[in-house]
Amino acid sequence: MSKRRAILVVVSSHDRMGDSDKPTGYWLGEVTHFHDPLAKRGFEIEVVSPKGGKPPIDPKSISRRDKVSAAFQADPALARKLEETLTPADVDPSAYEAIYYAGGHGAMWDLADNGELVAIAAQMHDEGRPVTAVCHGSAGLLNIPSASGNLIAGRRATGFANLEERLIRLTKVVPFLLEDELRARGAEFSKARVPFVPHVVADAGIVTGQNPQSARGVGEALAELLAGGA
Repeated sequence: MSKRRAILVVVSSHDRMGDSDKPTGYWLGEVTHFHDPLAKRGFEIEVVSPKGGKPPIDPKSISRRDKVSAAFQADPALARKLEETLTPADVDPSAYEAIYYAGGHGAMWDLADNGELVAIAAQMHDEGRPVTAVCHGSAGLLNIPSASGNLIAGRRATGFANLEERLIRLTKVVPFLLEDELRARGAEFSKARVPFVPHVVADAGIVTGQNPQSARGVGEALAELLAGGA
């Protein structure tokens, strides 16, 4: 019997843009497009959120034209993973080969300072398992400790860039600018020359993607990384 190979996916439980009435949450495609190349290589996912249960989905991330997300949602077993997420207390870090932080603006409010998730990611990193993120999910990497002090200090990393935040007119809404905070933690921030094109960075077991368009690339890069360690 083959060993179960699973990735832990983290999504936000936060459902509003700051003090506004604008809905937010996790970005569906950043889960489904990440999952697709990994599923084709035999990996499963489990999903955790700060509050557990059914997390809020950003309504703007739902598109009938997205066939990958439609197929994911049409599969009852996969759809259930986003209907019944784990709480951090439910998670055994040793059961997963990597951790992945999906984005959506909700991540900016509840992932960086969640101590339980930070501890899970820190343990996995210490044990040599990849820590990955895409877009605003990179907020989850800001406060993860390591032997050198901070997980991303001195590492090449990316996330939703300042220019991208300005172009969608949310710089005054988010609690901080992700690019600025990654730089402040010592990351060597990397971004594409133009906004909203795929950009993936891998550095010593840390794989990050810049924007929603990068989710598949992060999944592919992680699959290659895990294949090398199989």
